[in-house]
Amino acid sequence: MTGHQPYLNLIEPDSYPQLFFDHPPAGFDAGLSPSGLPLFMTGFDLLTTLDPAMRHRLKKTPLFKYWSGVLNWSACFWGTTITEYAPLPLHLNPAEAAEEMLGQACGSSLAIIKDLPLNSPLLPARDNEYSQSLAEAALERGFFELSGQALAYVPIDFADTDEYLSRLSSGRRKDLRRKMKSSDRLSVEALELGDPLLGEPAVLAEFYEMYLEVFRQSEIHFDLLNADFFQTLLSGRFAPGLAVIYRQYKTVVGVNICLTHGDRLIDKYIGFRYPLARQLNLYFVSWLYNLELAVSRGVKFYVAGWTDPEVKASLGADFTFTRHLVRIKNPFLRKVMRPLRRLFEADKKTVESL
Repeated sequence: MTGHQPYLNLIEPDSYPQLFFDHPPAGFDAGLSPSGLPLFMTGFDLLTTLDPAMRHRLKKTPLFKYWSGVLNWSACFWGTTITEYAPLPLHLNPAEAAEEMLGQACGSSLAIIKDLPLNSPLLPARDNEYSQSLAEAALERGFFELSGQALAYVPIDFADTDEYLSRLSSGRRKDLRRKMKSSDRLSVEALELGDPLLGEPAVLAEFYEMYLEVFRQSEIHFDLLNADFFQTLLSGRFAPGLAVIYRQYKTVVGVNICLTHGDRLIDKYIGFRYPLARQLNLYFVSWLYNLELAVSRGVKFYVAGWTDPEVKASLGADFTFTRHLVRIKNPFLRKVMRPLRRLFEADKKTVESL
């Protein structure tokens, strides 16, 4: 895990972004700019981050399938989809970075600086200050700002899960304890990434199919990772971590891949065997098991990812937001879209309403 350039904004090891370049998601062209800025190019459906209620209404409009193609734009993104924040090279000052992003937007309809942290408690002050300066430099160059997704995390300031549960409402505690009864029917095995079992082709195939089951039932289909990505991730060569395997008797019903780095346990990927995983309340079982792991390893934060903010809020998570800086190539569309940007800030509206 040596020989990789140091990045700002990473809560993962510096070696981890290389996985994205070696095994990009389907339909992505990923790499580094001449100065070392991570970027990728792909088609982008404007409905991806649209307010869910608005998205559903649009999909029900007459002839949607015939005219919806106009909502797919070519896009150049600065960042990756596998890191929680946009990794930025240390050596480039913010104004230089913004100028390069503006000048090398790949001829795309959209240029998006993806997932800049916004006063993140998971990062040192230096990283947050750099991202603020980069955002200001981008705004000066014609980008506009969108609120990004809500990253859920739990500070590990409790001795065990009983203390953690005591902080929740009585109704939520009662509901969780009821759901946790299904854990009596499960066995759990946590393997370090790189364990020989994780290199077996049959195990990889089973894990990948469960990842696909979760991906298929999601409303958002943006970055479909391939089996080679997971094979390399499970090898442990790019980042240390754990594969937590849940079984009912001999049947694997779920797997959760987490990275361990510094003072953080970072929940990255989950796969479920449906409908059995739902019947066993595996989402909630895995949440509490990960908290137990975090306590046992003495970390300061459990980082729980981007999806399902309502559920994670009910489980006691805190949130920190990212922001995106967006530039639309066409001046007319730039003028039209700028006033509509609040429609694309679904997570912000959700968390503010909780």
